[in-house]
Amino acid sequence: MERFLRGYFFNPTKGNLKLNEVVREILNYLKKEPQAKYEVIVGADSSSKEEPCFPVAVVVLRKKQGGRFFLKKVKYANRKFFSWRQRILEEVFLSIQLATFLREQFEEIEKQSKKKLNCQIRYIHADIGNNGPTKEMIREVIGLIRGNGFEPKIKPESYAATIVADRYS
Repeated sequence: MERFLRGYFFNPTKGNLKLNEVVREILNYLKKEPQAKYEVIVGADSSSKEEPCFPVAVVVLRKKQGGRFFLKKVKYANRKFFSWRQRILEEVFLSIQLATFLREQFEEIEKQSKKKLNCQIRYIHADIGNNGPTKEMIREVIGLIRGNGFEPKIKPESYAATIVADRYS
C-alpha cells in the first residue's frame, strides 16, 4: 500500500492529488448528485519494458452521465519484469490492493457518518482477453480477482485497464 501513499495521482481537472485527496474528490463527486448511481472501478496496465511503468486507474462512473478518473504511475527501482505474465499479475495485484484500500475507506466513512454511500467498488478491470497470449491466464486472473472479493472484467469490457490506464503506460 505504501506505493500508493507516496507520490501523486493525476486527475485531468484537479492535477496531482495525494491518495487521501483522491478519496475526498470521489466523495465530493458523489455528493454533487446523491440520487445518481455510481461505480468505482480499478484497472492497471504496463509498458512492455524490463522495468515497466504500471499506470493504475481509478474510474468513477456516474451511470449514464460520464465520470472521473485518477491515475497513479507505479515504478519499481531495481526490479525487473522479464515476462508479460509477471507484468499482468503485477497489474492485477496493484489493482486489487488499491480497490481494497478504497473499499475499506468507504466502509469506514459509511460507519462514521451512519449513511450509506451510493457507490460500489465492485469491479477490477484486467488487461487480458480471449485473443493473444493472455488468454492462457484468464482463469488464473479471474480467480485471483474473485478470491479478493471483486468481480473481474476482461477485454473488451475492461476499459479502465485497456483504455484509461493504457493511455498512460
